[in-house]
Amino acid sequence: MQRLLMDRLIEWKDEPSRKPVLIQGIGKCGKTYLLREFGEKFFKDVLYFNLKENRHIVDLFDQTLGPAIIIKNLSIFSEKDIVPGETLIILDDIGAGDKVLESLRYFYEEAPDYHIVAAGSYLDVALRQGSSIPVGQVELLTLYPMNFYEFLLAQSPMLAMHLKESGFRGEPYNTFKKQLTEKFYDYQIVGGMPEVVQSWIETKSIETVDKLQTQIIKGFESDFMELASITMLPKIIAIWNNIPSQLIKGNRKFMFSKVKKTWRAKDLDDAMHWMVRAGIIYKIEHIEKPEVPLSSTANPAHFKLYMCDVGLLRRIGQFHTSMIISGINDYPLVKSSLAENIVCTELKRIYEQELYYWSAENPGRAEVDFIFRDGEFNIPVEVKAGKAGRARSLGQYITRFAPKKYVLTGTDTDKEDILPLFAVWNIKEWLNIYTAPF
Repeated sequence: MQRLLMDRLIEWKDEPSRKPVLIQGIGKCGKTYLLREFGEKFFKDVLYFNLKENRHIVDLFDQTLGPAIIIKNLSIFSEKDIVPGETLIILDDIGAGDKVLESLRYFYEEAPDYHIVAAGSYLDVALRQGSSIPVGQVELLTLYPMNFYEFLLAQSPMLAMHLKESGFRGEPYNTFKKQLTEKFYDYQIVGGMPEVVQSWIETKSIETVDKLQTQIIKGFESDFMELASITMLPKIIAIWNNIPSQLIKGNRKFMFSKVKKTWRAKDLDDAMHWMVRAGIIYKIEHIEKPEVPLSSTANPAHFKLYMCDVGLLRRIGQFHTSMIISGINDYPLVKSSLAENIVCTELKRIYEQELYYWSAENPGRAEVDFIFRDGEFNIPVEVKAGKAGRARSLGQYITRFAPKKYVLTGTDTDKEDILPLFAVWNIKEWLNIYTAPF
């Protein structure tokens, strides 16, 4: 399966001033697969070391931080020559060794000819005591679960490439709208965890998808038990399991009192921020108005929570597949929550910044789902799970703040001012060619 982050790794390989690469992401999102594939395709040799499984390697780094000695010891251990420019060194589960992280800075300063890539989950790297990422000496990259384009590329590569090359209007979106709609339904069910996607491609079995998603969820919960404090653990699991039910409310503002009546913000705030740092949920804060920076009017106590993967959201929420593929007027809150989650994860992947949302104070509660910064513009986004139709909330926002650019997204494929949901993965290019009609 092709991942978009591969393009950046290929560029990095030939850069004369490259830094060691550290790829972070949630567990099971495909970091190891991506790096192994990169090595096999673009290097003569690959040395792969999993630090959780091989404490001897961690011991080598504990003894010295000097690149020359480390390279010599890794060569002896693997019984292979390590040749600059020809050998890719992969250090997986890097959070298992505190000194390994620290050593990366010295490879940048003293041994830049070697190609070194490391991988670790947010839970292992960001939340372990003692780990310190050498900022400035390492290139940090994030791998997210597969987005819709990668999902489509894995099943219909010709169609995916055609979409990428053809822009946003008319053919092929109109010609292949039925196929794209079906694939988008599939994506809302399956999500973007690579193991689940691969199983879906091979079996087309919802039962198998559900089992694999359940295993991944249990794996996350095992990580929670390993890394969170005893007092924080039940709060993390309670928030995790409560997100789907709060997203399908008419008002999607997350309320701690709905998690457990006896818990309040002061009881759950630390647990929520732990989950945000771990990359498994996204916190979207409310803003009063779109100032620069957006954070200047944000209210940290007024927010929505989304999950890192739409398939896991569906599974934890126990949203039956019939809710997704049924008529557009059935289960509208379930459909809209899944569509919003997909847009949220795409915006996080593309822009890697905090997202916000806006709502009016008047009765009726007009709400713009997301606001983010693209260059010099604050971009409001309204998400429709079906045809966009009347965008009342976005209309109120436009009347009040007159944005130079905005995004209305839905299943429409034939309207100039609507970005198809199928194409949100390419929103940055769409914003470059589209200007709001004022």
